[in-house]
Amino acid sequence: MGIMNAPMMLAASSGDDVDFMVHGLIPLKFFGHKVWITTTHVTTLIVMVFIIVLALIARHAVLHGDEKPSGLQNFVEMVVEMLDNLVKGNMGRHWRPFVNYIGTIMVFIFFSNTSGLFGLRPPTADYGTTLALALITFVLIQYSAFKTSKLHVFTDLFKPIPILFPINLIGEFATPLSMSLRLFGNIMAGTIMMALWYGLLPWLAQLGIPAFLHMYFDLFSGAIQTFVFAMLTMTFITDKREA
Repeated sequence: MGIMNAPMMLAASSGDDVDFMVHGLIPLKFFGHKVWITTTHVTTLIVMVFIIVLALIARHAVLHGDEKPSGLQNFVEMVVEMLDNLVKGNMGRHWRPFVNYIGTIMVFIFFSNTSGLFGLRPPTADYGTTLALALITFVLIQYSAFKTSKLHVFTDLFKPIPILFPINLIGEFATPLSMSLRLFGNIMAGTIMMALWYGLLPWLAQLGIPAFLHMYFDLFSGAIQTFVFAMLTMTFITDKREA
């Protein structure tokens, strides 16, 4: 994720006043090539640590809670119940094996999308991140299809007539491509818009107005894209399981 060479990074932030927050921080040698630890890697690590800390706090609140939930325990149980109902409502009888995965990607994508609120570069504004998420989902979709249909997964590619095999195959691989590009495009667009606003407009235009833009691009759009990615994941898996 976010592995770029130095010229590419300089080109990404070549303007004197516009900073798209793509910076190489630590150079590394990898099979004879120079690669970089970038701001994307750092933000991803921060998001992961933040989620782990939240999970530990939530676990402690539930394990040491009262029979009558209150405060943090009540909030945690409410979130878990909402997630269970969301997955169950969209996946029906297939929901239970996938609820943990759906919950995990929703939490990770949401906090990644909204990290721009804290002056960080959203990891999902890097195509390496969104492609990796989409490929994991794609593998899970194909696994579900194979578990349900066995070898029919391959024979169905030749239906309704064998000559359509190339189109059916392209359709399968279009799933991770479309999912990754949709998430990447929306978050990257917000990152570019905010960078242009801060870099090209006078300082008076940076008072107050950017707060509303951050609310839209980082919070509202970030939440919507999290929901869309999760919904597509549940829909594709369910379709394969019921095929």
